[in-house]
Amino acid sequence: MDRTVLAITMGDPAGIGPEVSILSASFLVQNDHIPSVIIGDQARLESAAAILYHGGRLPRLPEFSPVSARSDMAYLSNHPFVIGVVNLQNVPDDLPWGIVSQEAGEASFAYVATAVQLAQSGVVDAICTAPIHKKSWELAQVPFPGHTEALAKLSGANNYAMMLKNQRLRVTHCTTHIAFRDIVNRLTPERVVIVSQLAHQYLQSIGIEKPRIAVSALNPHAGDDGLFGDEEDAILRPALDQLRQQNLEVSGPWPADTIFARAQTGEFDMVVALYHDQGHIAIKMLGIDTGVNQTIGLPIIRTSVDHGTAFEIAGKGVAHETSMVYALRAASDDARVQAQRRCRP
Repeated sequence: MDRTVLAITMGDPAGIGPEVSILSASFLVQNDHIPSVIIGDQARLESAAAILYHGGRLPRLPEFSPVSARSDMAYLSNHPFVIGVVNLQNVPDDLPWGIVSQEAGEASFAYVATAVQLAQSGVVDAICTAPIHKKSWELAQVPFPGHTEALAKLSGANNYAMMLKNQRLRVTHCTTHIAFRDIVNRLTPERVVIVSQLAHQYLQSIGIEKPRIAVSALNPHAGDDGLFGDEEDAILRPALDQLRQQNLEVSGPWPADTIFARAQTGEFDMVVALYHDQGHIAIKMLGIDTGVNQTIGLPIIRTSVDHGTAFEIAGKGVAHETSMVYALRAASDDARVQAQRRCRP
């Protein structure tokens, strides 16, 4: 096949994942002719499809077709109302919508593990994950706090980072889901170096030969020569010096109140943010539905929606697939570019 093949993990079966997975898979085939397969529970998908159809979100009920090999996807690319599915049959028939549960946690983790296997075996070129609920994973005793850590372990990655991107800005993070008071303890020169290296490698993988990476400061005015803190001098500048010795084009630390504005106009290819909200706010200000969450440093391509399970609207047929469509397109674009680079003589 001359097109990319994508896998969608259904996410938490009690959330909006089944709905946005169906809507985005149908949209992508109809508009981009890109086939995708949903890894999930077919009965739950059929239930979600019926809700969407009766609510006027789908013009007809889709047919679900089993996928076990890459060759199965050729048929799907020409049939927009046929959706491929890897049916794990692991959702109880009476599972309620919008409720945290052990059963939902076990099911959603199984979708992620299966997706990694398919990507590493070449059945699919990239995976896109619908949202999971961290409490459901905890109840299911899943030994990971979220997607990123699980994907890293399952795929054998040692160093990885969260990246958010849209059409105007890319941001990767040194720290993510930790308390604000713990940021300085987790922020080391070594971590800044690793994340910047991952950013450099990712940008080169999509065809940017000499990436321009900007590192954000932690303190107001980048510390203002130590007036507002010494983390810039103690942590960030030693890391930048080390990166420059490796011939990476990095700059900073730049004050956080201007660095993102400069990057979105094209001055930098990637911003290294130091904590969760520092990077997330910048991306989401440019469009809450257009941001894509991507894990860099993995041996596989993984993107995700930039929203949660939305339990309050799950099962009501009102969820929107915009974020998932952007995430799928981003995965397809990266897979296509990387495949072209591998084929170069």
